[in-house]
Amino acid sequence: MLEEISRYGTPTIKRIYADWTKPTLSGWKNVLLENAITPVQQYSYTTGKNSSDSALIIDAMDILYSSKVNGFCIVSSDSDFTRLATRLREAGMTVIGFGEKKTPQPFISACDKFIYLEILKSSNHDTYSITQKASKPKVKGEPLSKVDKETIQMIIESVNDLADESGWTFLANLGNFIIKKKPDFDPRNYGFPKLLPLIKNINRFYIDERETGVNNIRHIYLKLKE
Repeated sequence: MLEEISRYGTPTIKRIYADWTKPTLSGWKNVLLENAITPVQQYSYTTGKNSSDSALIIDAMDILYSSKVNGFCIVSSDSDFTRLATRLREAGMTVIGFGEKKTPQPFISACDKFIYLEILKSSNHDTYSITQKASKPKVKGEPLSKVDKETIQMIIESVNDLADESGWTFLANLGNFIIKKKPDFDPRNYGFPKLLPLIKNINRFYIDERETGVNNIRHIYLKLKE
């Protein structure tokens, strides 16, 4: 997750919240030391209540008002953080969420970008990180889902929305536009490392690679086949 976060910036504050007096969490010590993550102790005062959630929310708001960060990363599959994510975005913060496939849609939609833990192996995501749940994620190598008709239609509509007068759409703009529509969209969910291989697999678009004249950099454009 930290490698994923680094794609977006440098995580300057890293915290994980749990009742560290529980023997089942002793295995986290080396992981936290190796990654310079600060454990925050929260006693489980009442059965069925999660005091860690409240502590995370309070700390997040304190840090928000410190004006020392540009964004937040929340690791949780819990919809209780939906309002927190919404409030942080209202304050102009970028919010990236991590969670399991079971994460409720409201929390996913409240984030600028949401990444499923199942697709992470040794990947790289955000300027600032608060880590919540203290259970190690199960990592799987297979795709989470197939490229369904709904996803294909969303991509087609997005290409049409962004197309210039000649019908061409810049690939980089397309990726950002789709994430605004669907925060949990990620080519890796469908078994593709990047957006372009996914686009090629759909086989509904012409692809044009254009030279920029700068360090052999090419810009990729798409156009819907008639």
